[in-house]
Amino acid sequence: MHVCKNDLVAVMSGNEAGKTGKVIKVLREKNRVILKGIKLVYKHTKPSQINPQGGRIQKEASISIANVLPICQNKNCEKNGKGVRTKKKILENGNKLRVCVNCGSEIISAE
Repeated sequence: MHVCKNDLVAVMSGNEAGKTGKVIKVLREKNRVILKGIKLVYKHTKPSQINPQGGRIQKEASISIANVLPICQNKNCEKNGKGVRTKKKILENGNKLRVCVNCGSEIISAE
């Protein structure tokens, strides 16, 4: 996957194109991601003990993982602050890093 939890990503296509958000959850089986504050939908709920009044609750819906790209944080990169394609770089010890295709800097998750 080119996107991980806590990544800052840009939405490239769809109704939410041009917006940026933080990844809350990655749904690997469905190839979808949930972004904070992006694609808000209303869920109608019945009254319960937790929510005795019921009503409409606004929550984030999932977006296809193919429609988002991680944002490069490198100041020297020409794509700084924009969505970039990534590639895997294998280190000597066998670990893998996600790096920006344009500048080669590591893509870091925003904690």
